[in-house]
Amino acid sequence: MIKDALADAPIVDSHAHVYTTDMPLSATAWHKPPADATIEQYVATLDQHGVKYAVLAAASLFDDYNEYSIEAARRHKRLRTTAIVKPTIDPYVMRMMKDDGVVGVRFQWRNVKNLPDITTPEYTKFFRRVRDLDWHVHINQTADKLAAPIATLQAAGVKLVIDHFGHPQKGGPACEGFQAVMRAVDNGRTWIKLSAGYRFESPQVALDCTKALLAHAGPERLLWGSDWPFAAFEDSMSYEQAIASFKQWVPDANTRRIISGETALRLYFT
Repeated sequence: MIKDALADAPIVDSHAHVYTTDMPLSATAWHKPPADATIEQYVATLDQHGVKYAVLAAASLFDDYNEYSIEAARRHKRLRTTAIVKPTIDPYVMRMMKDDGVVGVRFQWRNVKNLPDITTPEYTKFFRRVRDLDWHVHINQTADKLAAPIATLQAAGVKLVIDHFGHPQKGGPACEGFQAVMRAVDNGRTWIKLSAGYRFESPQVALDCTKALLAHAGPERLLWGSDWPFAAFEDSMSYEQAIASFKQWVPDANTRRIISGETALRLYFT
């Protein structure tokens, strides 16, 4: 039974975090982790569940303190990571970060009050540098606030990855914001993560949204992420449950392998 489960394991976990409790928290951090989620713990979790590769998401709790995630990618070639950076970051530093396994920049805007204006010349230049590095912009925002940044980012020509189903609101796939998220994949440079469904008001929301995304975009535009170590849900969520949820959302094993294998490998590891 264990061997069968490992054979059917996701190939790439496209969304997880690593951190330690002594790292400097951002002044606007929405959660204080109760325990470490170390590089070693995460790699052991991947091995235990037969997951071969993973992509770390820069944790907004620590703002632009990216050192620990970059160290993880530097030490483990099976890992990649995104980073939270200022648009004024030196382009030579960005190139060094790429050499160390950084594949994109993350905008963690959910629950943030004062959002940056990404239409400024400063951001236009920044997005061109992101594009030149073949990085992606990785955005975490509720569906009702995604339409404008999606339009700006797509006009900039960068690859775009949208977190957690695009955080659909009431109505699930029928809500206007989620419809904008689905339309975003039509340009061929946008991907949606099937992740963190346990954060929604009902498990049915993630199931319904997955069906809608598969019908509209197919598995080539979808990714899977565990969201380990399940910030603010550390005591009620597990890696086993994350994989089980993926299998519920996508019952067909071949489709799951395209999502967590071919699509993710092509985006993050080639």
